[in-house]
Amino acid sequence: CIESIIGGLDYNQNKVNQWTASIVEHSLTQLVKQGKPYKYIVNSAIMQKSGAGLHTANSCYWDTTTDGSCTVRWENRTMYCVVSVFAVAVGL
Repeated sequence: CIESIIGGLDYNQNKVNQWTASIVEHSLTQLVKQGKPYKYIVNSAIMQKSGAGLHTANSCYWDTTTDGSCTVRWENRTMYCVVSVFAVAVGL
């Protein structure tokens, strides 16, 4: 999903809001297509590569037997992208 939206592009501050919205929307669409009994939360962050550090953390209080999360870090020569997905089971 990330690669298909920003894979061949260079960082552009004027496009970041559009890119993050597209990444989140596309990710949610693909997750919902699976038809599983989960509610999803998707977060996306894009940062220009400038030598500065980027640290992220997530914490959840949930049922570890049914709920889960996944974080993906992607980069090219001009930017970083971090996408986190949280899946919370419903109706199980």
